[in-house]
Amino acid sequence: RYTIQVVTTNFFIVIFLGMIRFAVDWFEFEARQKNVENERLIAELNFLKAQINPHFLFNTLNNLYYLAYTKSSNTTEVIAKLSQMMRYMIYDSNYPLVPLSKEIEYMESYISLERLRLNDQIPIKFNMEGGNPEDFLIAPLIFITFLENAFKHGVSNNHPEAWVNISIKIQGKECVYRVENSKIPFAKPEAEQKSGIGIQNVKRRLELSYPGRHKLTVEDLKDRYSVQLNIQLS
Repeated sequence: RYTIQVVTTNFFIVIFLGMIRFAVDWFEFEARQKNVENERLIAELNFLKAQINPHFLFNTLNNLYYLAYTKSSNTTEVIAKLSQMMRYMIYDSNYPLVPLSKEIEYMESYISLERLRLNDQIPIKFNMEGGNPEDFLIAPLIFITFLENAFKHGVSNNHPEAWVNISIKIQGKECVYRVENSKIPFAKPEAEQKSGIGIQNVKRRLELSYPGRHKLTVEDLKDRYSVQLNIQLS
């Protein structure tokens, strides 16, 4: 009986230690898998952000070329604004989160460039209400794609009935970002395709940065195109 008791006790001890070892190995494996997945997601986010920068730069250089070609007096102001925006894109956007105030400042600079390009001939409204944007953080360059599309497809031919409305409202920890532009039948299929790529890009970034914490609503109406993005801020 003593021998059986000793063997049985040792057997259960071995099983118990084996289970502990298995659990430790399993948690280490899970931790490694999560690290690999996080690194992959970070690399994908960086790749998506890198796609935004050349796209914006290309559009802005086209605008700058037009102003220089027409010998506009606004050319130097555009270069100064572009320099300020590039500083944000190169340095600040490398962080996973930035102050919402900086993202809004970047948007305001972009809107200023568009106003200069359009010689203030098109109504452009930008409204900010709610909490203090200094108190919140957001993933950088989330808003710009929708803003670019509004100007590209809503006012690029200086149509007299063209308009763009932008609003940002902070409700508690939720940010409601809305962009609306007039819908004028002039966009070429190539431009629509490039716009679609940009939208796919920002949708993927939202999935990676705000899983389960955002809602994107797109409305393609007869006279307007509107986008509303609800994000739970940090």
